[in-house]
Amino acid sequence: MAAILAFAGSNSSTSINYRLVQYTTSLLGEHDFQLLNMTRYPFPMYSEDDEKQKGYSNSLVELKGDIQKAEGLILSVNEHNGNPSAYFKNVLDWLSRLDRKFLEGTKVFLMSTSGGKRGAKGALEVTQNLLPRFGGEIITTFSLPSFHENFAKEDIKDEALKKEHASALDTFLDTLK
Repeated sequence: MAAILAFAGSNSSTSINYRLVQYTTSLLGEHDFQLLNMTRYPFPMYSEDDEKQKGYSNSLVELKGDIQKAEGLILSVNEHNGNPSAYFKNVLDWLSRLDRKFLEGTKVFLMSTSGGKRGAKGALEVTQNLLPRFGGEIITTFSLPSFHENFAKEDIKDEALKKEHASALDTFLDTLK
């Protein structure tokens, strides 16, 4: 059984990316996983002055520890104006200050979704290029376009997209065995 950490790069209480992560973790079978709700992780905007004066919050240190205990990471990123959200970028900024290689040895299943037809592919691509800088190994990716049309009752409605997601998840899980 692999230890997997799962969360969305959004701090919204109505995050569709969190719903996609919840759905994905419901398919993990015998794997051990921890699902984080990032609304419980409020981090101030990164500032070198804050870092020097206040250091690192307990929740940041705990998040880094949870990431480093996991063999795999399931992450779904939201998109704001073609890029990952400021919240998610801020989380990465804080984590990288605590430990530049905080993802070292971590295999990543990277996803994204949005209400639009591109499925947050801009944020997905930026994040896909960014995470290896911190030691993460992107195993596979999945983008769910038009979330509100393609997802209902905690399931992917479109059969082709559902199969694509299942295949991506299987590819990720196969690397954890």
